[in-house]
Amino acid sequence: MNAKMTRPAIGGNWASLLLPIAADDSIEFGRLGEEIDILIDAGVDGIYSNGTAGEFHNQTEAEFDRIQAMLAERCKASSKPFVIGACQPDPLIMLNRVRRAAALDPRAIQVILPDWWPLNDAEAVDFLKRAAEAADGIPLILYNPPHAKRVLAPKELGMVCAAVPEVIGIKLADGDASWYAEARRHLSGLSLFVPGHHLATGTKEGVAAGSFSNVACLSPRGAQTWTVSMRNDIDAALDLERRICTFMDAHIVPFREEFGYSNAALDKLLSAIGNWGPVGTRLRFPYRSIDTAEAVRLRRIARAELPDLFP
Repeated sequence: MNAKMTRPAIGGNWASLLLPIAADDSIEFGRLGEEIDILIDAGVDGIYSNGTAGEFHNQTEAEFDRIQAMLAERCKASSKPFVIGACQPDPLIMLNRVRRAAALDPRAIQVILPDWWPLNDAEAVDFLKRAAEAADGIPLILYNPPHAKRVLAPKELGMVCAAVPEVIGIKLADGDASWYAEARRHLSGLSLFVPGHHLATGTKEGVAAGSFSNVACLSPRGAQTWTVSMRNDIDAALDLERRICTFMDAHIVPFREEFGYSNAALDKLLSAIGNWGPVGTRLRFPYRSIDTAEAVRLRRIARAELPDLFP
């Protein structure tokens, strides 16, 4: 692919593959397979593995391979698009994950920038070019979350990605009106994935192609219905977004800001509140998990405040 070629589009409501973790810290692969089947049946636009909520930073390479093989097998059997997260803070491990992921022929492969020491722009370009070579024709999605060692502004992202046309999308946090203006100016050729609870705003701003969605953690089927509704009634979708954000700010964000839980813990809490599959709230050691009792307590509140997500 060269810089003059059109980057293929990717978008929609993508559900995160969350790891069911047993009391002995092992991955419960039987439950993982059940979870994949439930997400496929929910009709989400696609499933992605090994984002932050998939605990990519806390699994062996053998476990990584088994997770991706299971996802690929089930998604291919049902013609469900899937993205593999090859993310890893170590660049050599990540490039090897990219190579192995490419053999499974996903829709795209998600990578981060190596994260022990922040990369400058030239180093970021060098790494993404090497990742594109390892991906062997599979497009890349760059994951640049707010907790990255270096969070790139839209202009910086545009410059880096312009040099690597194999990067077709970016998962990132959005911002205010000036951020959206910058995104339109510098990132118009890329598929941007904004936080799930901001997807209606991102859609209205003409910036978001979709989301790797925390709302899908809460309700995969409800998030899909909401995403589709944005094409026909953006005002109603924005109203639901406001209520989702109110719920998140009141009941979910405090677990991070006041009690220090990780984003992965919050996403697993959301899935337990939604109670749609066998994930549970447990994270792998040494990360702390939110008690299941909190999910049970919040279940009634979520359904009362967000009935649209629980048809």
